[in-house]
Amino acid sequence: MTKVLILSDSHGLRDEIIEIKERHQFKYMIHCGDSELDMDTMELDGFLKVGGNTDHDARFPEEQILTINGLTFFVTHGHLHDVKANLMTVGYRAEEAGAQVICFGHTHIAGAEQIGKQLFINPGSIRLPRNRIEKTYAIMEFDSIDEITVTFHTVDGEVVDELTYHASL
Repeated sequence: MTKVLILSDSHGLRDEIIEIKERHQFKYMIHCGDSELDMDTMELDGFLKVGGNTDHDARFPEEQILTINGLTFFVTHGHLHDVKANLMTVGYRAEEAGAQVICFGHTHIAGAEQIGKQLFINPGSIRLPRNRIEKTYAIMEFDSIDEITVTFHTVDGEVVDELTYHASL
């Protein structure tokens, strides 16, 4: 079973990122921007990371592409793709990159949604959530592209059951 930890919009938090990393100890970890930390800070060590609209370290890339066990991930913060309006622009960019899984933040709204053969995952925010009281991050698990599960967790590690999402790409 492949597991991917997905965080976003931590806005300066440090201890919480370390606690989440230690809790799960996954090989694959993604931070979708607005960490407000330096690119090479210890807290972000091991993460594939991108810059968001509140990140000031110019070394953060705007987007990253990663293939994990046959699935290609497109990672961006989302502000440059107007994700607050709709997912069409970021979906087209991910398609150009050959990606099936799109990880983004910016809206602070936790959720997963499949549109066609693309899976969009926004882990929410571990600092300033919107539309929910829980401060969240996501874990994507898969054995194959036909059996994907995305679970959302509170900062304390509790699963938010009603957000769990199953997909088949």
